[in-house]
Amino acid sequence: MKLAIVSTHPIQYYAPVFRTLAAYDTLELRVFFTWSQAADRALFDHGFGAEVKWDIPLLDGYAHQFVRNVAERAGSHHFRGIRNPTLVDEIEAWRPDAILVYGWNSHSHLQALRHFKGRIPVLFRGDSTLLDESSWWRTLLRRGFLRWLYSHVDVAIAVGSNNRDYFAWCGIPIQRIAFAPHSVDTVRFAADAASQQNLAREWRARLGIRAEAIVFLFAGKLQVKKNPGLLLDAFRRLKARAHLIFVGNGEVEAELKEEATTSDNVHFLPFQNQSLMPVVYRLGNVFVLPSQGPGETWGLALNEAMATGRAIIASSKVGGARDLILPGTNGWIFESGDRVALERALGQAADRGSAGLAAMGNAAQALSVRWSTEESARAIHDAALRCWSRK
Repeated sequence: MKLAIVSTHPIQYYAPVFRTLAAYDTLELRVFFTWSQAADRALFDHGFGAEVKWDIPLLDGYAHQFVRNVAERAGSHHFRGIRNPTLVDEIEAWRPDAILVYGWNSHSHLQALRHFKGRIPVLFRGDSTLLDESSWWRTLLRRGFLRWLYSHVDVAIAVGSNNRDYFAWCGIPIQRIAFAPHSVDTVRFAADAASQQNLAREWRARLGIRAEAIVFLFAGKLQVKKNPGLLLDAFRRLKARAHLIFVGNGEVEAELKEEATTSDNVHFLPFQNQSLMPVVYRLGNVFVLPSQGPGETWGLALNEAMATGRAIIASSKVGGARDLILPGTNGWIFESGDRVALERALGQAADRGSAGLAAMGNAAQALSVRWSTEESARAIHDAALRCWSRK
């Protein structure tokens, strides 16, 4: 079976899945990247407010090609940022048996869905949820549009429970919804644990943090959507003595640093690239993602933290929290925007002590295997073959 995949650009979460899919004897894979400007340079990340180029291989191990993007303002952050006049022709020239499109919110990806429907099996992968509230009339209009949109999809591949509920709400029959877990390269994050932990211990020492201290960690874009200000506010009210580390850059960075100037137990580190993230997560005992949205459809940082053996705390607006967190076993879920609830979760974590949190981290790492690259690739492979065999 020849499977064409349409994706905007090389992404650190997808590349391991593509490599694993390409290794299947039953599948011939080719990825068509639609943001051609991503082929040979760093890209501006609107969340970080800076150009970012990942320092791990993202194109090795699978066949791919970049399709020329002619958009005047190229980018995946708006609908007209991806326009590829030759996309359909290039895919058809390869003669695939089925196509998998990642995301519809761009001109060319929507065009591909519409063109190939009825010609070859069309699979779709996205991670939208129903977590963000909207007015009744916007909800009605949105649902009508999405029902039309997903009528062009033969099989929707859900990343988790909230995403599955969204696809069902959009009118896709349950028998046409497959499941392939939202994943990270759990092997890379879990590997060489002793050495990575030693590096993290040395880094903590340079920050003036004792080895036995409890550390809460936030790593990601410092933006309103992630709500790091709530975490800072809740942490500063915490009775227990602990440390808080923010890793990243973004629009609220200056405000956070200003608010934390009098706190000697709040630390800031700039954006860290992918090769260092297994060490970064080990700086903390607990990883915290306090997002308020809109658009926190999953929160893959939770997967990464779990794979490094960290306990996790997330808000109810984080799409992946429902699937990833077993409250009291590997972490806590608090009501989004509720400072008191977050403070309570931080306090309960601190009360566990380093040994108790290590045990929760072990439980988190064991659970993370269910959300691995291998599991995701296997499920996508099986869904594609089933879809093709039924045509």
